[in-house]
Amino acid sequence: MEAITILLYLNVLIYILFIIGLIYGFPKVKTFKKSEVHPKTTFSIIIPFRNEEHYLPQLLQSFSHLDYPKNLFEFIFIDDDSEDQSAKVITKWRMEHGLFHTTVLENVRISNSPKKDAISRAIPIIKNQWIITTDADCTVDSNWLLTLDSYIQNHDVSMIAGPVTYNGKRSFLHRFQQMDLMSLQGVTIGSFGLQKSFICNGANFAYTKKLFQELDGFKGNSAIASGDDVFLLQKAAAQFPDKVHYLKSDSAIVRTEPLNNWKSLFHQRVRWASKTTSYQSEYGEILAMAVFFGNLSLLVTLVFCLFHLLPWEHLAILFIVKFTIDMVLLIQTNRFLNKGKFLFPVISSLLYPFFSTSVALYTMFGKYEWKGRKFKL
Repeated sequence: MEAITILLYLNVLIYILFIIGLIYGFPKVKTFKKSEVHPKTTFSIIIPFRNEEHYLPQLLQSFSHLDYPKNLFEFIFIDDDSEDQSAKVITKWRMEHGLFHTTVLENVRISNSPKKDAISRAIPIIKNQWIITTDADCTVDSNWLLTLDSYIQNHDVSMIAGPVTYNGKRSFLHRFQQMDLMSLQGVTIGSFGLQKSFICNGANFAYTKKLFQELDGFKGNSAIASGDDVFLLQKAAAQFPDKVHYLKSDSAIVRTEPLNNWKSLFHQRVRWASKTTSYQSEYGEILAMAVFFGNLSLLVTLVFCLFHLLPWEHLAILFIVKFTIDMVLLIQTNRFLNKGKFLFPVISSLLYPFFSTSVALYTMFGKYEWKGRKFKL
């Protein structure tokens, strides 16, 4: 039992060392304030959608308020076989906002990944230098494009990962998702600061058309249903590391909607986790393993304590140390994303090892549902 106890402590220690590294890397990504430059970057904003009539109006309203010359950007909506009135919502908005260049296309499925197919469908017709992807359940800041343009004009960059957070809700489920997404954003920013970028969020992701073509797009990972963002990022980071940046700016934050039931959340996180076994980033793979074994060790310690194989002091020590280190990274991220409005997620942190471990284990032999479709892992 002594050897097992040492292994449990060692797993948590390795996890803590990785999180300390991310805490160290986080402030190395400097906060960016847009400068007063004349807008000149051209953008093609690609929005794949499927059955999003409920959320599209708020996305379209935020698009209506974009403070950027309308001749410098376009919207390309890709309908991934919607069964609701999503396309009509967009068509009505397009008729009311004729000054925006808006295209609506039907998706053409050629792989196991609907979103990659949607983006690939749009690429040949885009008119502009930069591609931005976002999701239909998001909203953007009025200065979103101005901030991106200012960053591009001030940096030699070909790919930009942007910040994403949830719209504020009060339920425990929504707060749990907020903590989970905030931890992912902390990992994203910290890894960029360490120059080991491997993760981003496709709800706020920009890259040049030239870079996409140089990377052969999604070639090599089209069989994986998810990962239109991270696999492209990892390709770019491996080939052109100096050209891949994180835009740490509050006016570049994209806000998305949390899910409203635990089943959907579980399947979404399974979809996200299913990508880790195909990472090209060695750092990303090792970190994912450290997170898995760190959380699993807490659960194993709990079981041993319940069966009186270990004293409860061991569980208390491991949890308190892990929670303390996690909180440092979460507080850093929260100050940036939510301007300090933060409820200390003690209960969420108690639940998270169970949730995270079950998601990881499920990806080994399960399948998941997303947007009314079933995918095998």
